[in-house]
Amino acid sequence: MSEPKVFLLPDLGEGLTEAELVNWLVAVGDEISVDQPIAEVETAKSMVEVPSPYAGTVAVLHGEPGQTLDVGKPLISVTAVGAPAVASATPPAAEPAETADIAAEVYREEEKAGSGNVLIGYGTPGGHGVARRTRPRKFPAGTAVAEPAAQVPVAEKAADDLLLMRTRVPGKLGAVISPLVRRMARDHGVDLGELQGSGTSGLIMRRDVEAVIKPSTVERPAAAAAEIAPTSPAPTTGDTDARTGLGVTGRTAVRGVRKAVAANMTRSRSEIPEATVWVDVDATALVEIRAALKKADPHHTPGLLAFIARFVTAGLKKFPELNTRIVPTEDTTGGASQEIVAFDGVNLGFAAQTDRGLMVPSVRNADKLSARELDAEIRRLTAVVRDGKASPAELGSGTFTLNNYGVFGVDGSAAIINHPEVGILGVGRIIDKPWVVHGELAVRKVTELTLTFDHRVCDGGTAGGFLRYVADAIENPGSVLADM
Repeated sequence: MSEPKVFLLPDLGEGLTEAELVNWLVAVGDEISVDQPIAEVETAKSMVEVPSPYAGTVAVLHGEPGQTLDVGKPLISVTAVGAPAVASATPPAAEPAETADIAAEVYREEEKAGSGNVLIGYGTPGGHGVARRTRPRKFPAGTAVAEPAAQVPVAEKAADDLLLMRTRVPGKLGAVISPLVRRMARDHGVDLGELQGSGTSGLIMRRDVEAVIKPSTVERPAAAAAEIAPTSPAPTTGDTDARTGLGVTGRTAVRGVRKAVAANMTRSRSEIPEATVWVDVDATALVEIRAALKKADPHHTPGLLAFIARFVTAGLKKFPELNTRIVPTEDTTGGASQEIVAFDGVNLGFAAQTDRGLMVPSVRNADKLSARELDAEIRRLTAVVRDGKASPAELGSGTFTLNNYGVFGVDGSAAIINHPEVGILGVGRIIDKPWVVHGELAVRKVTELTLTFDHRVCDGGTAGGFLRYVADAIENPGSVLADM
């Protein structure tokens, strides 16, 4: 039998070292082609379909849905077309001394075998191009190439295999492949044989099973809901918290986006000596200008955030200290030091709430775009991140962040700087408030701007000057837009 080729989990983005296996898109015994999606994985930045650099028969799937895999570890083993597949999820063990050499050689072959298909900005390299990696990833001697298969009860495995056979389509992908989907269906009594899959070749996806489950769990009759006492305690996991003495209702692993956000926010607070300034702003004129533009052209009028983004990029040109980054370096004696790096242009990040958590995509070269162009790019990036398809470059290249937390109905927030940037501007909700205009009390559209900045790169005068510039632009948008 020919030796299977082992595809190692590739580098899915700058700085990412692991990914969670969400769903297998192929099964052992399936014939696959080059660049065919084989698995869905979730990184700290996006959901990614991983394509295969090899054509052949799936021999081994390394890992179970829900498992976190390290970059450079085996993902799938593929044998040449016509060669017998390995029935077990665990291939024959290699001698410890041979394992690292095999893994390194496989990775070198993998770098040569790709088609050039791009995977969220990365992916399988072209057959005639230059591989991204200059050195193969190696495993320490003694590390097995394949992870041990999880132990499954014989009866449960037989039922699972029978279900898989019932839902397979000859000559195509199985109608349901993911063990996670099959387990979800089994736990909730869903007959997969009756479902029409929404995926490729009728593949039954997790969302298809959830669509059947949710109506039965969410849409309960009013009478049944009334029977539940309002003081009923939440179900517990059976253990008790030692500090409080209260029952524990659940435990959630910190991973994926939440893990990345937690690490970045912790680093920001521990490294950056931040300070916050804020000001109330009369946004009536800006609201009226936008209303007039919308009346004249209802389909191509930028949103208020796009106008504010335009004012922010103009302000950063006048106060470039806030569009910088601090990086470690060495002084002339070899000691640790720091330097402030300035940029020729602004990549404006903006906070976008998604089902996977708070994401911060950035508009590249935002200082060169009009309000209408900024609006189009903000809308595009928002859709991309909510679909989980944003590239690492779109999520990790910002130089300053704009945060519109007013959409949550709040007025202000001392935001945490998105490390390694040095500033973040928050915009609160726009509401009617009493305001003095020409000595008279009037009702105006008022919002609050809050700037949090790194005190290492500038002092309060610079921060206040930038904040006042943006505030003045909002209060007098006509004259400011005319000068841009």
